[in-house]
Amino acid sequence: MTEPVRIDDHAFANLRYIREAMERAGSFTSIPGWGGVAIGCTAVIASIVAARFVDMRWLEIWLAEAVVAALIALVTMSMKASRAGVKLTSPAARRFFVSYFAPIVAAAVITLMLARAQWFDAMPAVWLLSYGASFISSGAYSIRVVPQMGVCFMLLGAAASLASFSIANVLLGVGFGGLHIIFGFIIARNYGG
Repeated sequence: MTEPVRIDDHAFANLRYIREAMERAGSFTSIPGWGGVAIGCTAVIASIVAARFVDMRWLEIWLAEAVVAALIALVTMSMKASRAGVKLTSPAARRFFVSYFAPIVAAAVITLMLARAQWFDAMPAVWLLSYGASFISSGAYSIRVVPQMGVCFMLLGAAASLASFSIANVLLGVGFGGLHIIFGFIIARNYGG
């Protein structure tokens, strides 16, 4: 005859299963509100500086802004995660980052193709639409306000697809600048910095 399973072994197995299920279902909440405000401020500056150009120099300004924004996001996200005791390698964080970066990588490849064709007019719409898509998809694993921000970016992207190049550059400033500032304040106020 087999020996019956001890009740404490069964309880530990159940607790382990519950803990693992909660980790898989958890939301990634280390979106940095104040980091978003800082990113918005640098994007407004980039928009103003880039408005004087319509060529490769315009692209270089916005690519430099993307690097600055990525660094701000990395530092502020790491700080917020550390304060909350959250690991950026948790299952929820990994799901967030995979769904966030897929549209970003697609936008980078499309940007290379557009740069080669020197079709700068299409870039603002591609960037705003792709960035919005990244927030909508990653928002499924994050706080409620993230997909709402994504919808706003996509609306600006749709408008940029119909606008002249100079207006599309302003829409980049409104999106990457204004939306980051507005939603950054909302996140900082309601979700802890």
